[in-house]
Amino acid sequence: MSSLPVRLIEPVIDERIFVTQPHLAPLAEFLPYLEKIWNSKVLTNGGPFHQQLEKALCDYLGIDHLALFANGTLALVTALQAHRVTGEVITTPYSFVATAHSLLWNGIKPVFVDIDPDTLNLDPAKIEAAITPHTTAIMPVHCYGRPCDVEAIQKIADNYNLKVIYDAAHAFGVKTRGASVLRHGDLSVLSFHATKVFNTFEGGAIVCPDAKTKQRIDHLKNFGFVDETTVVAPGINGKMSEINAAFGLLQLKHIDEALERRRQIDAKYRGMLADVKGVRCLPEPGSADEYVANHSYFPILVTDEYPVGRDALFQHLRDHDIYARRYFYPLISEFPMYRGLPSAHGANLPVAADAARRVLCLPIYPALENHDMERIVGLIAAPQR
Repeated sequence: MSSLPVRLIEPVIDERIFVTQPHLAPLAEFLPYLEKIWNSKVLTNGGPFHQQLEKALCDYLGIDHLALFANGTLALVTALQAHRVTGEVITTPYSFVATAHSLLWNGIKPVFVDIDPDTLNLDPAKIEAAITPHTTAIMPVHCYGRPCDVEAIQKIADNYNLKVIYDAAHAFGVKTRGASVLRHGDLSVLSFHATKVFNTFEGGAIVCPDAKTKQRIDHLKNFGFVDETTVVAPGINGKMSEINAAFGLLQLKHIDEALERRRQIDAKYRGMLADVKGVRCLPEPGSADEYVANHSYFPILVTDEYPVGRDALFQHLRDHDIYARRYFYPLISEFPMYRGLPSAHGANLPVAADAARRVLCLPIYPALENHDMERIVGLIAAPQR
């Protein structure tokens, strides 16, 4: 009996460096969680891992109430429903499209306001002029995990009796003055997408100020059911599965080491880029005593002093297998479903427009090696003309 020849397949080595890469716990550590799910046959509907993750996240983040969701966009849509937000909502044009999409899905008109040039967050000084009799809420974004001016925004909201719902998709683990930035506003919405600092494959959450609000949100994310026969609201299916929740519990065990490595990468980038003319790093929002960052992104702004434009640098890096991203370009206000709004006119958003044409987010994730960063910065320091 003849034997077939054995072919050795050479592994394919992908040398491309993407803007992010999920930080994954060892697979062997996840198998016991899966065995428990298989044995219990409980896959969803607020099972034991779902309940454990809600408590664990509250403990880790220093908050009192949190409702898990299948993803951050469903959480944004539901947060608006939870407070029965209608009419007009003031928000930023400088974000991922889900921020504004959640408003349209609720039949709400977005009103775009310009951003601050240093934080790239909603500029509180521009909010008041955009308020009309139809304004019911403000939806700021903690862009790149950098905190908004929460005190100024809350003062405006209090003066005009407006709700504040934060899109905190980037802000996992961020602290200001020794406490979670998620404690601000009426609600804060997190994303646990695979690209985020903390991920559950797909997932999200709403941080709630009290048990009553969490109960309403829990009803809304489960079709409005209170019990088998009672429906109290036109809810949706926004529940997180047991597999996602179990993975989140495992990820939480490794989050501190991931955040520390991100801090190191951020510091190394800043040091290496300090002498590169025409490249501006965003300033730190505060001292270590008053601000704890999560370093979820590493944006640079390409100024007029740089030898080539931002798009040329973007292509130069891509030609060398470095997949930086232009977050956030184009502005949300430039997409077809928004560009007809009066607030979307470019003359109203000069700072946001300038940032969108200059920004480039460099790769940052815990597995990024120092020599990879050195290669990236070397390419930036010597662009092709």
